[in-house]
Amino acid sequence: MNEQSLVTLDMEGVLTPEIWLAVAERTGLEQLKLTTRDLTDYDELMTLRLRVLADHGLTFSAITEVIASLVPLEGARDFLDRLRERTQVVVLSDTFEEFAGPLLRQLGWPTCLCHRLEIENDRIVGYRLRQPDQKRRAVTAFRSLNYRVIAAGDSFNDVGMLEAADIGFLFRSRKNIQERHLQFRALEAYQDLLSAIEEVRTEP
Repeated sequence: MNEQSLVTLDMEGVLTPEIWLAVAERTGLEQLKLTTRDLTDYDELMTLRLRVLADHGLTFSAITEVIASLVPLEGARDFLDRLRERTQVVVLSDTFEEFAGPLLRQLGWPTCLCHRLEIENDRIVGYRLRQPDQKRRAVTAFRSLNYRVIAAGDSFNDVGMLEAADIGFLFRSRKNIQERHLQFRALEAYQDLLSAIEEVRTEP
């Protein structure tokens, strides 16, 4: 009998646009264009973002206004619906609960484990990680429950999740990430990812 399977997916870049990129484009703040595709140290990245927000007086409300205008990537909802018909799916993201809601609603409210922001007087003053290295640790926990875990992500902060999974895929990732992690098959289309997951999921 095959093991029960569970798929973990990154959110931004895999299912939705990059939120901080959208904010950067709306505000013209170039430093906010840096993402986990550029920097491997998440704390360094978030410290930079918070400093930029403070320096330019950018409010939480202004950011959520940008998020409210975003839609999932083309084909993402259909892919997710079809995948969830086949197996359990958990979104593991380094975004924040306060940001993710509008996009998760459009995706049919998949389970999403992410972090929380600290907000005072409409200003983002800090953040609370759910736990350090949460993607890797979540996958390790799922495997300890006897799930066969298949993971897909696009950024440096997904590598731990892919390494911890039984099988990991890079999805629509940059060439520099693919070249540094040749152990992961790189895919570009939702149908190809769905087929690859199904092939692995049904292996004896």
